Amino acid sequence: MKIICLAENTSVSPEIGAEHGLSLYIETKEHKILFDMGQTDLFAKNAEKLGVDLAAVDFAVLSHGHYDHGGGLKRFLEVNKAASVYINKYAFEPHYNGTEKYIGLDASLKGNERLIFTDEKMQPCKGVTLYSCNARQKNHDLGSFGLNMIQNGEFVPDDFRHEQYMLIEENGKKILISGCSHKGILNITEWFEPDVLVGGFHFSKLPLDETLEGYAEYLDGFKTEYYTCHCTGVEQFEFMKKTMNKLKYLSAGQTVEI
Repeated sequence: MKIICLAENTSVSPEIGAEHGLSLYIETKEHKILFDMGQTDLFAKNAEKLGVDLAAVDFAVLSHGHYDHGGGLKRFLEVNKAASVYINKYAFEPHYNGTEKYIGLDASLKGNERLIFTDEKMQPCKGVTLYSCNARQKNHDLGSFGLNMIQNGEFVPDDFRHEQYMLIEENGKKILISGCSHKGILNITEWFEPDVLVGGFHFSKLPLDETLEGYAEYLDGFKTEYYTCHCTGVEQFEFMKKTMNKLKYLSAGQTVEI
């Protein structure tokens, strides 16, 4: 299985653009998948430079309803004329950073016939399953980091019910792909106990202290190999790397073979 990072906060070279966002191109034995589309059309520009044919993607998955993961959705629908896009049924609800900054999706795309709305669990194809985990117990709660949703006309902390995770089972391995892990990377690792986990930890606002070190020690106690990125934070990654033996960073332009 191969994963190529098409967009991320950092880049492996000046030729490959970087932005606050995430987009991953994934090739399994049988399918070509696009997971998230970054903040702009940068993912498509980088794909061309990296030799990735987005028109050949079999289906796409949007991890959650934030602009830095779904901002390129319109561009993908233009580049690829056939692929379905699997998106949680709550993803088009309005989402905000605080109460002023809208960070949701382009609502005009909601009616596109190629969008397939998911709930708690859906299997786009054999060996690939999407999970929302909204009914699962959280043993760790870090809060919403100031991110909000609107409920009954009022701003309330986002419960991230619009977030989903993609589990790929291939060659006897469980590979979990997560966008920002808003429901908590500690919870998500507990729920799935994957062999490999790729995605952001949403730790970028956390101080480099004994609490973060404790999170790193806890995650390192699993068998999981981690490829993190985006909202983890580069400083937080470097800090956690001192404790975690199986932690790597994934930048735009980088390829991972699993």
